[in-house]
Amino acid sequence: MAAMTPTAPDTAPETGARTARTAAPVRKARPRPRVWRGLVLGLGGAYFLVPLIASFVFTVHTPGRGVSFAAYTELLGAEGFLSSLLLSLGLAAATIALSLLLAVPALVAVRLGAPRLRPVIEVLCTLPLVVPPIALVTGITTVLRWGPDHLARTPLYQTFLAVQNEDFPVVLVLAYTVMALPFVYRSLDAGLRAVDVPTLVEAARNCGAGRTYVLVRVILPNLRSSLAGAAFLTLALVLGEFTVASLLGFRPFAVWIVSISGAQARMSVAVSLLSLLVTWALLLVLSRAGTAPTGPRPARRTAPKES
Repeated sequence: MAAMTPTAPDTAPETGARTARTAAPVRKARPRPRVWRGLVLGLGGAYFLVPLIASFVFTVHTPGRGVSFAAYTELLGAEGFLSSLLLSLGLAAATIALSLLLAVPALVAVRLGAPRLRPVIEVLCTLPLVVPPIALVTGITTVLRWGPDHLARTPLYQTFLAVQNEDFPVVLVLAYTVMALPFVYRSLDAGLRAVDVPTLVEAARNCGAGRTYVLVRVILPNLRSSLAGAAFLTLALVLGEFTVASLLGFRPFAVWIVSISGAQARMSVAVSLLSLLVTWALLLVLSRAGTAPTGPRPARRTAPKES
């Protein structure tokens, strides 16, 4: 009797179906229409550019006289323009330095040594958001009036006079630091969340680095984008702040623009446009500084010479 040999299963239909599937043309996904995206971008651009263009036309065009750039040529020689601009830039630089000097060590210390205090620090740093600037000015004015009356015979009397110096009002730096603290905190907190600070600090300390070295050479380079964002927001706040400086009797750039708006409307609009350009240029510099790569550049690999 012949031996029974197993027969192979019939795989012809399955093979044919698989070949048909692979041979079928693959349909390319249709690109999504970009009409709505372009429309939204166009509306957003028009929302920002149309007022600027209208303001520029207002400064250079006089009905019945034609086009004239007198508002811009007379700007540099205007009384108080350069001094108020330099004052605002100096206040912005001092506010940025003081805000970072207060916030960076405090947040790093809380993250390393006392993480349970983070909610308390968050509440304290964001508290200025719920305090109106007019209330802040009222409190500062009360303290400045109370000090000379009750501390006239103490060394602190000269301190109260020094912080109100019109050439560089330190009291404005203190007020702006309080107002900018919520924005500085949010920017730095986001950067610290993205970095494993305890591991970096432990590795640096194991290599023999001191606390100051760890903060300056290890932690701060990893927070470059966060530091640039905090400086970005603080600069914008100081250059555009009007209420506190006006009520305290000082004359930085924003107050100077408002003071000349009644007598020289075209020049005030021209100054506003130039201040926007200066602010944008400074913000671009800060954003560029925040996105610049850190650390040494990788060495270029060269191909071995043929013998």
